[in-house]
Amino acid sequence: MTDGSIRENIKPGTHVKIVLKEDQRTGKLIEGIVRNILTNSSKHPHGIKVRLESGEVGRVKEIIS
Repeated sequence: MTDGSIRENIKPGTHVKIVLKEDQRTGKLIEGIVRNILTNSSKHPHGIKVRLESGEVGRVKEIIS
């Protein structure tokens, strides 16, 4: 499994599973395609923040190849 906490692993068009802010306690993941990357730093311990094509914003927990 590719690490979702490293920015260079994620590009627009990447198929990912993210956790929304309101789901961080439950850990519920949603799947989608990255529209753009919102985290500026090269790494983030909780996952890189992205916006999906659907408009949802969350942190990447899994990258689906």
